[in-house]
Amino acid sequence: AIDFHDKEPGDLPARLAIAPGEGRALGNLGEAYRHLGQTDHALEQYGQAVALFNQLGARAEEALFLSNIGVLLNDRGQPELAIIFLKASVDVREEIRGNIRGLSTDLQQSFTDTIASDYRLLADLLLQQDRILEAQRVLDLLKVQELDDYLNNIQRTARTESGVEYLEAEQAILARYNTLQTRAITLGQERAQLAAKNARTNLTPNETARLQELIRLEQALAAEFNTFADSEDVAALLDRLSRRTLQQTVGLEELSALRNQLDDLDAALIYPLILDDRLELIITTADTEPLRRTVPVGRVDLNAAITDFRQVLEDPSQDPLPAAQQLYRWLIEPLEADLAAAGVTSLIYAPDSSLRYVPLAALHDGDQWLVEAGYRINHITAASLQELTAQPPTEPRILAGAFADQGTVHTVGESQLRGLYYAGEEVSQLQATLPNLQALFDLAFSVAAVTTELGSVNVLHFATHAVFLAGDPTASFILFGNGEAPTLRDIGTWSLSGIDLVVLSACETGLGGFDNNGEQILGLGYQFQARGAKAVMASLWRVSDPGTHALMTGFYAGLDQGMTKAEALRAAQVALITGQAVTGDDGPEGPVYDHRAGAPPVAREGAATPRAVGYSHPYYWAPFILIGNGL
Repeated sequence: AIDFHDKEPGDLPARLAIAPGEGRALGNLGEAYRHLGQTDHALEQYGQAVALFNQLGARAEEALFLSNIGVLLNDRGQPELAIIFLKASVDVREEIRGNIRGLSTDLQQSFTDTIASDYRLLADLLLQQDRILEAQRVLDLLKVQELDDYLNNIQRTARTESGVEYLEAEQAILARYNTLQTRAITLGQERAQLAAKNARTNLTPNETARLQELIRLEQALAAEFNTFADSEDVAALLDRLSRRTLQQTVGLEELSALRNQLDDLDAALIYPLILDDRLELIITTADTEPLRRTVPVGRVDLNAAITDFRQVLEDPSQDPLPAAQQLYRWLIEPLEADLAAAGVTSLIYAPDSSLRYVPLAALHDGDQWLVEAGYRINHITAASLQELTAQPPTEPRILAGAFADQGTVHTVGESQLRGLYYAGEEVSQLQATLPNLQALFDLAFSVAAVTTELGSVNVLHFATHAVFLAGDPTASFILFGNGEAPTLRDIGTWSLSGIDLVVLSACETGLGGFDNNGEQILGLGYQFQARGAKAVMASLWRVSDPGTHALMTGFYAGLDQGMTKAEALRAAQVALITGQAVTGDDGPEGPVYDHRAGAPPVAREGAATPRAVGYSHPYYWAPFILIGNGL
């Protein structure tokens, strides 16, 4: 979160002289100008009101007029700039939320009712910019705000504790605005002091002249507020935030050339293309040229459905079926006849844009999950094309690392990450059951130890924490047991051409985001593939510690029985759905606890919460996707 203003209370007499009524009057004048269509004057009055309320420490009023600025900018057709001010408003309101938990439930509900529309507007604007994960974060914050969720002890996470993130260009714009605000506060303090003195006694000629000069300076500063949104430097920063196309999926012209590979893999390739007014589904099989199926759903509505889906997927107390069935109707149902005619057993998925955040396996046809229908599923990008039919090594040589010591906490940036019990159990069990496996625990699990072995192993398995940083995704990192935290940029220097599979048994390793130039970049899992790994297993949300242990145990059991990677993942997922998975002992978290009673999950973010059993909810089995070669 950004410190939007100088929060020092300033000179006490000045604060007393600047009455809250003056700020409300300025805000009301802004409302009047807005209704008259004089938006420049409205922005001026709102800006002055924000400065005054900030100086008074009136945070609720400050947040209100920050949101008013955001709403007005959106009405003027400046959504990128509106997002920044709505984010600033959310940050202030999140601070207020932290201070009202002791109040009555009626007062908490009243506060939530007041702010909900602004949170939803911010989420909607982010969805229109294809910024799915940021929109989900805002809706998660609102969800924690909701009174019913307080009463149901909804789990608070590091993500909902820290407010919203800003991209670098957004930070620069706020800094520019903050400079104007600081000047306004300084001038206002001095003017208020002279005005207060003038009310008590006559000013000297010099003081009168200074008061008149201050009034002129404040008027000139107000004019700067009028032009802030349209200034050249702000326009240049906003240009960096504009939505750009990321060509990371398979090109349309390449689909027909894949037909021979699809025959070898007994697969169909599904390529969804999101357009503003519709969704185009392109399906390619070995026997036909690419076919197109059109679905009449617009980009914004699809983004909203994806966000809804991800919210219920990440909360095992929620019913995922309505959202899962809606996306099935849009993504799979139009292709059912084509898939039946082709008779394929594998789906190769080349998702576009926000659909990268959807686990295809967790779509539901009304009777069963897609993964239960018998399809093996793997995601591909342009980097996957040359390796789709490459055969895996006949003798897997595995290097597995785990950060397991619960007595150790590593601090990386703002994250404090504790060792994970089930990460240790996961690697210990693999060590006991698989041949040719070298295990590294805690201090022995280091970057040097891993990179030294890259030429002699062909499978890497990391059971640990990973942290996805939406504001700067290139700084997202995976934590090694000795406390080292190589980032996405660091991994970009590794050579992984001899690696058949990387398993990132950690949180959010399949996510990406926008960099500081507005370009969308792929996350940790895709970076491992880009460096040469033929396949990567990565996660789409913050995963359960014991649930992940169960999934990984099943996955490697399948590999050991001769299954392909995609088959082994499907078998492990079905085992969790049907209750056949091995879940281990109770562990140190306490007695067995059924998540269906509403218990919060144990996440690979170090949360010390009761362990859950019964992993049929897709929260547990659907987060991991296979990227690249599925053999």
